[in-house]
Amino acid sequence: MQKIKSKLIIIPIIFFLFSCQTVKEKTDAIVEKENKRLSKYIGKKSTKLKIDLGNPDEDYKNEKGNLEIIYRTKKYGISCERRFEIDSNSIVIGFVSNGCF
Repeated sequence: MQKIKSKLIIIPIIFFLFSCQTVKEKTDAIVEKENKRLSKYIGKKSTKLKIDLGNPDEDYKNEKGNLEIIYRTKKYGISCERRFEIDSNSIVIGFVSNGCF
């Protein structure tokens, strides 16, 4: 009887651990896809970015003096924010994506 109880406890724990790994792998794949999609704008003019993504929700000069433009969306109740850094020549030099899938 003791062996049966221990097996009933161990099996759900193993299942939980494997399902967490599956979720992590799927999340990593989504993040990689998002980064690949957004990295095509690096080195391009900000006008190309605005043509593809539309007008930003917010823009401001950061502490380096570069323009930061922010796009915000919401999907399934989860907020998504994409930030792009634009240099003085209107070239996209970086991006950060949070909560986007």
